This record gives sequence, C-alpha cells and structure tokens, in this order.
Amino acid sequence: MPADTTTSPDADDATGAQKTENEERQSGLRTIRKVAPYLWPEDPAWVRHRVLGAMALLIFSKLISVSTPFFYKGAVDALAEEGVPMLALGAVGLTVAYGVARLMTVGFQQLRDAVFARVGQRALRMLALETFNHIHKLSMRYHITRKTGGLSRIIERGVKGVDFLLRFLLFSIGPLMLELVLVGIILAVVFDFWYLLVVAATIALYVWFTFAVTEWRVKLRREMNDQDTDANQKAIDSLLNFETVKYFGAEAREARRYDSAMEKYEAAAIKTNYSLAFLNFGQSLLITGGLIGVMIMAAIGVQNGSLTVGDFVMVNAYMVQITIPLNFLGTVYREIRQALVDMGEMFDLLEQPAEVKDAPDAKPLQVTGGRVELDAVRFGYDAERAILKGVSVIAEPGEMVAIVGSTGSGKSTIGRLLFRFYDVGGGALRIDGQDVRQVTQESLHAAIGVVPQDTVLFNDTIRYNIGYGRDGATQQEIETAAKAAQIHDFIEGLPEGYQTTVGERGLKLSGGEKQRVGIARTLLKDPPILLLDEATSALDSETEQDIKEALMQAGRGRTVLTIAHRLSTIAEADKIIVLEQGEVVEQGRHEDLLEKGGRYAQLWARQQSDEAA
Repeated sequence: MPADTTTSPDADDATGAQKTENEERQSGLRTIRKVAPYLWPEDPAWVRHRVLGAMALLIFSKLISVSTPFFYKGAVDALAEEGVPMLALGAVGLTVAYGVARLMTVGFQQLRDAVFARVGQRALRMLALETFNHIHKLSMRYHITRKTGGLSRIIERGVKGVDFLLRFLLFSIGPLMLELVLVGIILAVVFDFWYLLVVAATIALYVWFTFAVTEWRVKLRREMNDQDTDANQKAIDSLLNFETVKYFGAEAREARRYDSAMEKYEAAAIKTNYSLAFLNFGQSLLITGGLIGVMIMAAIGVQNGSLTVGDFVMVNAYMVQITIPLNFLGTVYREIRQALVDMGEMFDLLEQPAEVKDAPDAKPLQVTGGRVELDAVRFGYDAERAILKGVSVIAEPGEMVAIVGSTGSGKSTIGRLLFRFYDVGGGALRIDGQDVRQVTQESLHAAIGVVPQDTVLFNDTIRYNIGYGRDGATQQEIETAAKAAQIHDFIEGLPEGYQTTVGERGLKLSGGEKQRVGIARTLLKDPPILLLDEATSALDSETEQDIKEALMQAGRGRTVLTIAHRLSTIAEADKIIVLEQGEVVEQGRHEDLLEKGGRYAQLWARQQSDEAA
C-alpha cells in the first residue's frame, strides 16, 4: 500500500515558519555584514585606530570590574576580625580601593563611548547618505508605486537601527559575554566547580527563555510596525491632500480612516506590552532562582567554616554584577533584533535596483545644436498596454515643436522618455545623434530644462526655489530670471520679497504664481533644450500671453518641445505633431493642418467653440 504523502496544514505552517526564521536569520547576518565595513574601513585609518582603542578600554574596564568584589570581600573579612585595629584600618583602605575600582570601571566605560562616538556617527551619516542618494537614483516607476510616508518611515527606523546596533551590539552583548566568562572562571577557581555549574545553568536557561520569547515578540513588534507605517501613510496622504479633503468636507471621513489604522496599531501595541510583562517576569524568576541557589551554597560554606563572610558577600556581589547586565540582555537583544529587522528593510531598499542607470561606457552628452529625434519609439508603462506605438518625431536645432493630442494619447510620456525617467521599449531617442541610453544621466538632465504642468515647490523661500535652477546663482541672476518669467514685480510687492516662504508644495502661492516661479527656475538653468509640459495651463489669458512671449524669447537659439492642451499657445510653432492613441496621425504648421481639415482641425474647432461659449 503506497505511503500517504499528503502534507498536513500544520506541517506546511511549520515549514513556512522555519523558512521565515531562516530568511530573517540570513537577513540579520546580511545586515551585520553590510554594517561591518563602516566600522573597519581601509580608509581613513583613524576609524580603525578608534575602534581598537575602544576595544582596549572595554577589556580594561571589565578586568577592573571583575576584580572589584575582591576588595569588597577583603573589607568585610577585615571588619569581621574584632579587636584587631590594624585590620580595621586595612578595611578602610580596602573600602576606598573598592570605591576607586568602581569609579574606574565607569570612567573607562565612558571614555570608551567617547572614543567610539565619532566612529558610530560617521557610520550612521554615511549609511543615511547612501540611502538618500540611492532613493534619488531609483526610477520614476518605483516612486509612483511607493507611498512617501512609508518610505520615509523605513529610512527613519533603519538609520535609528544602525545607531542602536553600533552602540549596543559592540558595547553591551560583547562586554556581557566577556564579563560572564571572567566571572565563571573566578567562581570555578576561587570557590568550587558547582558554583560555576549553577551559574552556567541559570544563564543558559535565562538566555534560552529570553531569546525564545523575544523571537515571538519580534513578530508582534513587526505587526505593530506595519500598523504604525499604515497609520503614518494615511496621515501624510491626508495632509498632502489637505485641499481635496476640504473641498469634499471629508475631515470626519479622514479621521475615521486614520482612527481605524490607529485602532489596529493599538491592538498590536497591547499584545506587545503583554508579552513584555511575561518576558520580564520570566527573566526575574530564572535569575532569582539562580541567585538563591548560589547564595544557599555560599551560606552552607560559611556555616561549615570552608568560606568566610567575605566570601559570602563576594559571591553575592558577583551574582548581582552579572544579574544587572543579564536583566538588560532581554531589552538589548529585543532591540537589536528589532534594529536588524528595521535595518533589513532599509538594506532591502538599498538593494532595490535602479531601473534606469548609466551604461558602463556612458559618456557625457555633447550638445552641438540640440537636434532631438524620436526614431520609431515604442513604450508602455505596463507590458500589456502600449502607450507609444512607433512614434517618429524630429526637432531640428532652434525649432519649436509642439506635441498635441487628446488625453491619453502619449504626449507627456514623450517628455518623460526624453528626460529618461524611463527607457524606451523599442526604437531610439537621440540628441544630436547620441542615444540617450548611451550618455550619462547627469549630463542629459543638465541639457534639458523642464517646466511641468504642475510645478511643485520646496517649502522654502521664493529665492531658494528660483535659485534651485542653478546652484550658486547670484541674487541679480535670480531677479533677471524672475523678470523674464513676469513674476519679479509680484515678488517685490510681498512684505518679505524674495525671502517669502511658499509653504508645503508651494500652497501659499496661486497656481499661476507657482507656474511662473517654475518657469523662472528653468530660465535660470539656461539649458540648450526646453521641454514645456502644459507650461501655461495654470495661467490666465493676459498672463499667459506675457509668459508665452517670455518663453519664446528664452527659446531663441534653443530646441523647444512643447506639450500642449490649449492649442492657441502653440499656433506659432515651427512644427505641430498630432498624437492619437500613441501614433502620429498628422504633423505640420498650424495653417497647413487647418487646411487639411483632419484631426488637428477638429481639436482646434472644438476649443474655439468652447472658448466662444
């Protein structure tokens, strides 16, 4: 009869749990491997010197620490010998020596922390910078699929985890192990092997219990973190959409949504607190049992005369000395375990590959004229849905080429491909004959100035936002760009002028004012190629005309690609490309396209009719 090979659900769960634990263990080892080079780099040498100095101070402090109870024992034994003044005087000296030893232990520990502080802060800073830089290298596709609140939380917890790991893994777990070994040797040599056996058994049970319960608590803590992240995402999402919330009177709805997430966080946090109480009581039970067992053995020794009262006190001092760090072990292990989880999430982020990256042999873009060519470009955000289906467009140096079409035709996608937020799926996109995939992204971005449809500003001053166009720009250059964008007079009329703060995402400015700041920022950059993505869509007709003239002036001698919805803004373009469902259906000058009576003529007639109405 064939054996039953059906796997039970419990076995599946156990296998899954074992797999998860192995993955977590591997992730923890990976995290430690990634952090280690920051503690022992080849350069600069001072980092290694400080690490060695801190380790030497650590060992010295522990040697003094384990010798301290001997002074305590000597003082007690001296005081127990009644009627011997010299021994009593010796007890005073031993007591002073005991105090000095304790003080030296603390002093060397603090000196060790001070020596290592610069190493730890350097590692934390470099990891934070590496993460920050990597996030900016990730593709647009990655960023639009991630929630900013959750991303910032991962970075925040990861960096804090690095700080905790550096401080406690090196200066809590390591020193504790060293101290336990030294105390064990002293108990076995000075007293008896059975003392070492009881202490070792107590420590083994304590460590097993602590690690087992902490592993369970890590799962609870991870659930709590997930709920915390979810609540934080909802809060940030709601605040970023403050105006939308107000428009729809949805304050109560948003509060319910946030409270629902916080309710789940509350439930997870309560479980975490209950488990902490269980952990603390269990640890206390085990360590107290061991302490009582050793003290009973010492008390029997004093009664039968094999030990002195000083020996009894010294055994107690050693037990108390190892009890304090052992009690701390539960907290430290739990926090280190959690720090490894938090850092693992951050390193997962660091290992997220950049979809768009420089080719190994990429060279700086050489702009000689500014000719932009789309050669049978195909692209889709998803493999199942094509956006551009073999689009071919040429913008000669100094030309203004407008791209128009109905919503979803692929106009803005062309701009994203030109700036290389994404790579083309087929065909090629070239600037002066150079495929944008074969040049460095830094040089490509420097050559293109973009005025997007929705200008997003930093929560800083107007001067900072305009000056962002070129690092190190002077006040005069910033004002010149502002004048060209027709916003200088408005800024001068503000109480704080160019030092006026614009608020989160520029909310203190109107749509038109934000757009003009964005235009000034791009004009200050002074690039050879301009990409205007609905650049005047947020402006009134009078301002639009002023801005259009400024942009045309700025576009002289440059290649200008204009993605437009309002056709009146591109009537003077050298060439108009009409897109429909990802294909070029018409191209030519405004007058020629109207005469043809095709798709462009239909769009023009419809807009003229809407404006007349």
